[in-house]
Amino acid sequence: MSSWIKRTALAAVATAALMGAASAEVVYNRANSGEPETLDTHKTSTVQEFHILQDMLEGLVAYDMKAKATPGQAEKWEISDDGKTYRFTLRNGLKWSNGDPVTAEDFVYSYRRIMDPATGAKYANILYPIKNAEKINKGQAKLEELGVKAVDPKTVEITLEQPTPYFIELLTHQTSLPVHKGSVEKFGKDFVKPGNMVTNGAYKLAEFVPNSHIKLVKNENYRDAKNVQIETVNYFPTSDFAAMVRRYEAGELDTTDDVPADQMKSLKERFKDQVQVGPWSGTWYFIVNSSKAPFNDVRVRQALSMAMDREFVADQIWGQTMLPGYSFMPPGVGNYGEPAYMDYKDASPIDREEKAKKLLQEAGFGPGKPLKVEVRYNTTDNNRNTVIAIADQWKQIGIETSFINTDGKTHFAHLRDGGDFDVARYGWIADVNDPSNFLFLLKSDNKGFNSGKYNNPEFDKLLDQAASEMDLKKRADIMRKAEAILMRDMPWIPIMYYGKSHLISPKIKGFEHNTRGIYPTRLLSKVQ
Repeated sequence: MSSWIKRTALAAVATAALMGAASAEVVYNRANSGEPETLDTHKTSTVQEFHILQDMLEGLVAYDMKAKATPGQAEKWEISDDGKTYRFTLRNGLKWSNGDPVTAEDFVYSYRRIMDPATGAKYANILYPIKNAEKINKGQAKLEELGVKAVDPKTVEITLEQPTPYFIELLTHQTSLPVHKGSVEKFGKDFVKPGNMVTNGAYKLAEFVPNSHIKLVKNENYRDAKNVQIETVNYFPTSDFAAMVRRYEAGELDTTDDVPADQMKSLKERFKDQVQVGPWSGTWYFIVNSSKAPFNDVRVRQALSMAMDREFVADQIWGQTMLPGYSFMPPGVGNYGEPAYMDYKDASPIDREEKAKKLLQEAGFGPGKPLKVEVRYNTTDNNRNTVIAIADQWKQIGIETSFINTDGKTHFAHLRDGGDFDVARYGWIADVNDPSNFLFLLKSDNKGFNSGKYNNPEFDKLLDQAASEMDLKKRADIMRKAEAILMRDMPWIPIMYYGKSHLISPKIKGFEHNTRGIYPTRLLSKVQ
């Protein structure tokens, strides 16, 4: 039996009608910039869904308020000398919200369920580091062959394909949140409805009224319930950021998860230090459908990118809450170094515009035959202002732009399900602080996220090579070559690096800005 290196971490709303409970009840009214498509943790993929899920469910590892991985349902873990096997010891006395004990088998069941092709999990590939996960998910191996097993009721053992330096942080992701087997088997797809959903986190689901609110109430069976100070949290889907600000000002919201960028100056004047702005590890993109003409011509995609004035968009549209983006992933990603930038990053806007015109001419477009582009985007004030500004910039080189906008739930479902488009707005916030979490999006076999159907065997080969490289410096060099290919082929056009802006009421205590945008309600309190 292999020896072990011990890695032990110590377990260190609404309007007045919705809030109508006893005055002593602590209620947190929290804006969420999108409506969840589902609360099935194995079928979700958005940040807005994760905000809700992390309040209701807890994995082996959990986030703290600094977005660091800390013990969750597991009180400690051990890692084998070869870095390929992890053993997690569950805490004593863990219970689901219905009183059932939480056991190691719950995690075995949950990991098998997300890998089961029948589940249709779009995000399953993030867990491919687990032994046989990819084969199972592609129908090439049996569920029982997954590298997750219950050694005993309190011990979960996970075996990897190869050492994965960011694996512990990976387990904080929503794909690693468990589901209650009995509820799934009894209710099927309805197991996520109020009254049916059983949770193991700090809160349980009380109400889900589409386009109105989601109400969570404290789970008294949670392992740390005595320290959970907020008893009720109401999530309000609010994609209209100006309306979000008005509700905040009226006292109907305690926090917002974004603000209208064009109001940033006035917001700072009105709310002063209640406005909190900081970096967020993510990139704002246009996905180009490189599987169909004329967007399968790299010259067209390069021209679309070159003609953008990113500084104008970041400064004037987003009020300096975003930064101009010239690489696929933002600077500061762990295990990486400087990203691979576009080779025209430092060229003047005029030079870029002239080059873009020439590329369009070479591709067969010009005054008599303008390139026509339809841009799809999810409706928010900031997104609308951005796509209109970019359309104005494209107009300078003879591009005609039209728009389709839908709510976020519909927009992202359209992309995930392979719907047709020319160019589509997209954003990616890092799940883990590693370059692989950005680059995997464009692997040719990533049907859940590679919406533009980009297919480059050279790129795929580099990512496969990086996955088996244990030297972090060599691995980073390989990934930088892969990113350079994206900056040449431009299947996704980076436009800005994210910043994150909030309005935070002085009544809310414990809030800390972090680059992951993770703010668990269980770690907050509210002054009445």
